[in-house]
Amino acid sequence: MQEIFVYQIPCIIPCMNIPDDIVTEMELRRSTGERGTRKLVAYQGIVYDLTDCPKWRGDLHEQLHFPGQDLTGELPEAPHQEEVFSRPCVKIVGKLQSTQR
Repeated sequence: MQEIFVYQIPCIIPCMNIPDDIVTEMELRRSTGERGTRKLVAYQGIVYDLTDCPKWRGDLHEQLHFPGQDLTGELPEAPHQEEVFSRPCVKIVGKLQSTQR
């Protein structure tokens, strides 16, 4: 009898409900914390609110990243991985509107 192995890939970010709300690229770019706006970033098509995160209190995170941006291409160079999006201060806002046609 042949054994069957089932491998589970660990999920770094706990399975969370992603709201159906769509955030446009323009809305993302305007969400920098200025004039009372929330501080939003996108990563792999998901938009996160980092307003309440201590390391995002200033205008520039770790002297590298500004809020209001898609950080998908920048995370591989960061000293952390995507698990930072599972911290209690991070809130999932919705999905980034796809610009592909």
